[in-house]
Amino acid sequence: MARTASLSIWAFALSLYFGMTKCHFSIPLRIYTGKYNISSALDLAPLRQVALTSDGNGLSLASDPTGTVNFLDMVNNLQGDSGRGYYIEMSIGTPAQKLNILVDTGSSNFAVAAAAHPFITHYFNTALSSTYQSTGRNVAVRYTQGNWEGELGLDRVSIPKGPNGTIIVNIAAILSSEGFFLPGVNWQGILGLAYPMLARVMGGAEPTLYRGSVWYTPIVEEWYYQVEVLKLEVGDQNLDLDCREYNMDKAIVDSGTTLLRLPVNVFNAVVEAITRSSLIQDFSSGFWDGTKLACWMKGETPWRFFPKLSIYLRATNSSQSFRITILPQLYIQPITDVDGTLDCFRFGVSSSANGLVIGATVMEGFYVVFDRAQRRLGFALSSCAVNGGAALSEIAGPFSAADVAANCSGGAPKEPLLWVISYALMAVCALILIILLLLLVLPCRRRDRSGEITDESSLVRHRIK
Repeated sequence: MARTASLSIWAFALSLYFGMTKCHFSIPLRIYTGKYNISSALDLAPLRQVALTSDGNGLSLASDPTGTVNFLDMVNNLQGDSGRGYYIEMSIGTPAQKLNILVDTGSSNFAVAAAAHPFITHYFNTALSSTYQSTGRNVAVRYTQGNWEGELGLDRVSIPKGPNGTIIVNIAAILSSEGFFLPGVNWQGILGLAYPMLARVMGGAEPTLYRGSVWYTPIVEEWYYQVEVLKLEVGDQNLDLDCREYNMDKAIVDSGTTLLRLPVNVFNAVVEAITRSSLIQDFSSGFWDGTKLACWMKGETPWRFFPKLSIYLRATNSSQSFRITILPQLYIQPITDVDGTLDCFRFGVSSSANGLVIGATVMEGFYVVFDRAQRRLGFALSSCAVNGGAALSEIAGPFSAADVAANCSGGAPKEPLLWVISYALMAVCALILIILLLLLVLPCRRRDRSGEITDESSLVRHRIK
């Protein structure tokens, strides 16, 4: 797995801004060109020049600790859509080869296509870079969806619309993949920003891109961006599940996941609650499991038939919580180019065997701050999550958390703990096996003098293999 542990990590406040491909849109999740246009309602003049600091306040960039960076230039570099991912342009190698790189807070690898693939237009040609160095090590990474294999190397990397300067980093050169590059994607690599990460910090909090206050929830554990979910509501219905159900395995915020993914029991409860409260009772089960679309005559919108979805997160004051809410426009998602006479939609929520994932379905309604320096994630209302003048997301709080457990994250053991348990069990099994072997072999050695049977006999050798 490609990492740059040799580079020092000394501050972090990564802000990802979703839903900003266009500030004015008629259908929020339709595929767009990805260009960032400033709303006339947003006063961004003069452009802010944010001093680089290391304390999480303002824009923090480890690669240029004394200069200034136009943050909105970096915002302009973020393109894409929720269906196929958000990406930035990066330059790799000498001379520089420009590639679009998917920004993913749910993985920890920097990897780029280094061979042709039918779903991408170009790739990083290592042979054309005079500064590329192969380490001779093979790497393979498997994601929830898709996987790739390649070789590990080093080369020079810069962000054209970001901080000045070039850094040398580990790069996983993808030589083969399955289910990783998808039809229609406009990116050729992935930048994993989870723990541990590429050791260069970028981002910051830009007040012009969100409305109201930023509400913070603690990072429970530094591997993914893991948070603590206290409860879910469908409309005004509390699902009334044990809060550990929401955090079973883990609950994370991940920009690289398209949908809101819920543990199976939670997903089933959400579908049941939506069915009870929806004005439409006869939806096919295929709509809920993602195998079928729901279609209406062109011009009709189904959002009035569905309730809001709310997620309660533990606040930095552990006795309190706050609520983030998305309207149906964000989770009943339009699919383009299906039929000339119909508008079709998919369900933007799915079941998960790997924990709860707050993906782009939810994140597009908010300005999300990944503040590693202070071990917290922040949510504020996105300035662009608006349709027809109405906000598509809501934040409210604080609420008392006295009605939930003091620790809702006590679900299944995390991966590092599972490894420890596995090794411990293996050690116990090995000890038991040794004892059994001794009990088997020692009596045989004592009987060797009589010539009846020895530890060299085929019977014993076969039994102890």
